Amino acid sequence: MKLVDWIRPGIKVKRWVMLGILGIMLITFGLSETINKGRFYYYSNKGYVAFYLFLVVTGVFILYMAVAQGMKSILSLINKGYLNVSLDSRKLGNLIYEKRLLVKGPKIVAIGGGTGLSTMLRGLKSYTSNITAIVTVADDGGGSGDLREDLGILPPGDIRNCILALSDTEPIMEELLQYRFKDGRLKNQSFGNLFLAAMDGMSNNFEEAVNKMSSVLAVTGRVIPVTLEDVVLKAKLKNGVVVEGESNIPEAVIQYQSQIENIFISPSEVNALKDALDAIMEADAIILGPGSLYTSVIPNLLVNDISNALKKTKALKLYVSNIMTQPGETDGFSVSDHIKAISKHVGENIVDYTVVNTEKISGEFHDKYSEKTSELVNVDEDEIKKLGVGITKGDFIQIKNGFVRHDSDKLAAILIETIMDKKLFYDRKKIIEYFYLSERLKENKMKTNRE
Repeated sequence: MKLVDWIRPGIKVKRWVMLGILGIMLITFGLSETINKGRFYYYSNKGYVAFYLFLVVTGVFILYMAVAQGMKSILSLINKGYLNVSLDSRKLGNLIYEKRLLVKGPKIVAIGGGTGLSTMLRGLKSYTSNITAIVTVADDGGGSGDLREDLGILPPGDIRNCILALSDTEPIMEELLQYRFKDGRLKNQSFGNLFLAAMDGMSNNFEEAVNKMSSVLAVTGRVIPVTLEDVVLKAKLKNGVVVEGESNIPEAVIQYQSQIENIFISPSEVNALKDALDAIMEADAIILGPGSLYTSVIPNLLVNDISNALKKTKALKLYVSNIMTQPGETDGFSVSDHIKAISKHVGENIVDYTVVNTEKISGEFHDKYSEKTSELVNVDEDEIKKLGVGITKGDFIQIKNGFVRHDSDKLAAILIETIMDKKLFYDRKKIIEYFYLSERLKENKMKTNRE
């Protein structure tokens, strides 16, 4: 910035400079009067001395406020690109590792399941290695459901996808673990599911199996099942019908033409893993979704320990809204309807901000989804604000294999920017982390623009 830019309105630096000068003047004047005349007046007029000592204390407080707020304003200018501070993020990364000042980024807990969660994790691992993914174990369909029934293990599918999203493996290894057998008794079964099932057979429990698989694949962060207990997801429809089984719920909604009234798990009292609860309490930010509202996101919150921890934590709580409505789950839902459903099941004050997509899809894909009675989720800002929830907007649509998906890189960038602005910006202990993330965001945006 040029010198003339510093005196323009709205920079929010000049006021703190002037306040700092005032603080210094009060300190100087107060100390001068106390030293020069304090001894003379000490016995005759102690109130005189106390007054000038009060000026010194007031000046120190004003100076502290000016420096603290001035630093925040300068950091904001740097983050918005008005000030160019050149930092070598690789050197800074080495400093972080060597001095143990930072573990590559903020502590983030992501809660959910399905493809939405794993997609988001792929983007987030570019900014932090301190990620904990808490994954639903209510899945009972497809290959996961078969292994759950045959071997009595927890469903491995969603956990496998999250492990692969956070892993640092060669493309051929990921392709191998995602491979599905086409014939025989193993038809439609994923090799990754079998790998995790084999690990479970070698381990004392499913948690240990997940940790071993994560270690083999060099996972960034941790993947944790929400509970080790065998739970069944059930839904009560508005017509009174109770549906059992995660995979049966959307089909029943369509069959009976009756929306979901509420969902619940059986047994209702199950214990969350201690590592999951500790991660929630220590997190800088907690992200719910993206993913199927009733079958991926809310089931995790029905574990009482998880919902209680979310209410107690000081972390920033974000909900990533789905891009499209989901037939059999969220037909006709707006963003506020998603948030209301979460509040209905686990109580208020679970979401601080919601991250919403504002990008439109082309006519071709709009028609394709309309045939499946799916549409863009309506961002009803007024209703969202009435719920006391902030809004972060972004364009992060990606067409993958003919389907509308979140762009993992764009979504991660928006999430990190929100965490920086709403959480790290107000924590003086996170200044180095703030600079590091700013540089990472700039590098990734430049890379995206080049592509």
